[in-house]
Amino acid sequence: MHKQMLRLSAILLAIGVILSACGAPSAETPATEVPAENPTTAPEGAGQADGGCPAVTVANDQGVAAGAFPQQYDLAEFQELAGCELAFSENPSIAELNARIGGNPADLPPVAERLPEESLVVAPYDSIGVYGGVLDGLSNATEAGTSDLLSLRHVNLVRYSDDLQTIVPNVAKGWQWNDDFTELTFSLRKGHKWSDGEPFTAEDVKFWYDDLILNTDIYPETPSRWLFDGEPMMVEVVDETTVKWTFPVPAPGVLNLMAVDYGQPFQPKHFLSQFHITYNPDADALAEEKGFENWAELLNNYYGGSDWKDVPSPLIDDSDTIVVPTLESHILVEETSEGRRIVANPFFHMVDTAGNQLPYINEINEVYMPDEEVRNLKITNGEVDYKTQAVFIENYSLYKENEAKGNYTVDLPVALGQNVFYAFNTTHKDEELRTIFNDLRFRQAMSLALNRDEINEVVYLGQGRPMQATPADPRTVTFVTEDHLTAFIEYDPDRAKSLLDEMGLVDSDGDGFREKLDGSPLVLLIQYSNQGAPVRLHELVKDYWEAVGIRADLKEVTSDEYREQANNNDLDLTVWRNDNTSGVTISGNTVRFIPPFGSYFNPGTGFEWDNWMNSDGAEGIEPPEDVKRLYELSTEWLQYSLGSEESNRIGAEIVDIHVQNLWKIGIVGDLSEPVVHHNTLANFPTYTARSYDYYWSYPYRAQQWYFNDQ
Repeated sequence: MHKQMLRLSAILLAIGVILSACGAPSAETPATEVPAENPTTAPEGAGQADGGCPAVTVANDQGVAAGAFPQQYDLAEFQELAGCELAFSENPSIAELNARIGGNPADLPPVAERLPEESLVVAPYDSIGVYGGVLDGLSNATEAGTSDLLSLRHVNLVRYSDDLQTIVPNVAKGWQWNDDFTELTFSLRKGHKWSDGEPFTAEDVKFWYDDLILNTDIYPETPSRWLFDGEPMMVEVVDETTVKWTFPVPAPGVLNLMAVDYGQPFQPKHFLSQFHITYNPDADALAEEKGFENWAELLNNYYGGSDWKDVPSPLIDDSDTIVVPTLESHILVEETSEGRRIVANPFFHMVDTAGNQLPYINEINEVYMPDEEVRNLKITNGEVDYKTQAVFIENYSLYKENEAKGNYTVDLPVALGQNVFYAFNTTHKDEELRTIFNDLRFRQAMSLALNRDEINEVVYLGQGRPMQATPADPRTVTFVTEDHLTAFIEYDPDRAKSLLDEMGLVDSDGDGFREKLDGSPLVLLIQYSNQGAPVRLHELVKDYWEAVGIRADLKEVTSDEYREQANNNDLDLTVWRNDNTSGVTISGNTVRFIPPFGSYFNPGTGFEWDNWMNSDGAEGIEPPEDVKRLYELSTEWLQYSLGSEESNRIGAEIVDIHVQNLWKIGIVGDLSEPVVHHNTLANFPTYTARSYDYYWSYPYRAQQWYFNDQ
């Protein structure tokens, strides 16, 4: 099918490193040989109607050959392979659910008219499901620990299959690269509709890029991941279902990015254009009527200045009950300061092999619960149907002991991006602290002061290994060496003290703690969110640093507070998990390579270095030569396929520079982390890897999960 599968070989070579660590199926394993860990038997009556075709599942192919992509088919492909014509059925509650979606038509057309003419046919893991039920989930706050639930309804143009190797179609029907990776053409699904029933076309992709991403009233600076060698791509509408992206330089990693990214490269033009000055000359007046300063502020109330859904939610900020149309499986209908309610999209583009429109689950109920003890109590009581984000290995024994009581299962798959880092603020507003943090000896001393073996035993139950932080996950690329991973990770407090002495950081007043170079008190404030790392880890780190004379105070804040202060350059150091470093992520997004060595949601250090680079020296602080070199390497990196000789050469130099400078100090890697799911949740598979980098549940097709107790 086009050239798409031919272009993945280099990527698969690198990602295959994961599989050797976690025992996942190889790329050649037939889809029918990928069983779920806890197969369920469909309850009596499962399968909402006889769709006229064999009810193919991953567990039982019913004699129907696999399609071009694992565990799914295009409609015409399925009907040809199965020798049948698929009839469609709908959720019997869909009219009631639709009535809760503000702005949707009161009378729904028949399901066959709501589905695309080129629907995506999904083979469920174990059985054809039943409709109904509410999936109960937890997050820490409105945008803290919530992305695992956002991922349940997520769609993008493409996604990774659950082997974490194979890119498969989703919103897009297919794609094709040109020979030098400067043109990427997507084919969309004929007849695809937004959640309000309006057509989804290539114009919605062009609107997203030209009118939002490149519009300086929406983004004063174009997001770096949508610039290629500093230049934007061009989006061209070929026809209603064909859109072409043209890049100024080769960009082979863009498809990988689309397969894992939370950002969606399409927005509902028919809805958002009413607030856009380009399409509505009265948009400023409309904004004033609604209490906003201008059209861009009003539009951002719905778009949020982000491709991430519900950031912020207009349901909280505005009395308007109209919700923004989506292509996702569920759509937001209620939100308060205590949680969200999300209901099934009546125009969703997927069906199962029996012709039932997906999703099976009616509703998702997300409750905001900032207290970790209360979250754990709800999990162990069996009140949570699915949770994997912000649950840590330190609580695994607690979860395991209560499985039977709570009627849930806790799995422990390999986890990517879980090595916590501590990054000192090298462009601190306090000049004295900035001088200290920029001295490499200080960062080396802080790393040597940490007893990682003890941390591994106490916090991670001994199942990880001490490891330095690198901007590329070592289980997903081949250019991270053992020397990289072991640099300055030995526990050597005496050497740490010696380095601090060399710097002139001495305890001049005899209180047991060192002073700054000017003699004033040196106190590190470790400000953290419990979403970012286990709290016990911070307590141990505080003790280790104080043992070498560096006083440290701990302060827990919400994730929103942490991110706001971190991105305002107000923290002494940042601390979070080293996510978004897997090969598939960095192949299309280099934010981990250059300052601030992360995104808004998980920044590292060097904000003013980045400011200097982006302003051509007019603002900020001039960075060292190593940092300047990283900008050059990052531009070059994006132009080669992951796993190629050129990519490995560039990647090795990038990692060398990072490890030599210790801008991020890593703790323990090679970790596993919990995935909790209620035993009534059927078609739930074994996770090949637990990973934000692959966007949590996205490879595991949550639209075909269902409750077997309905």
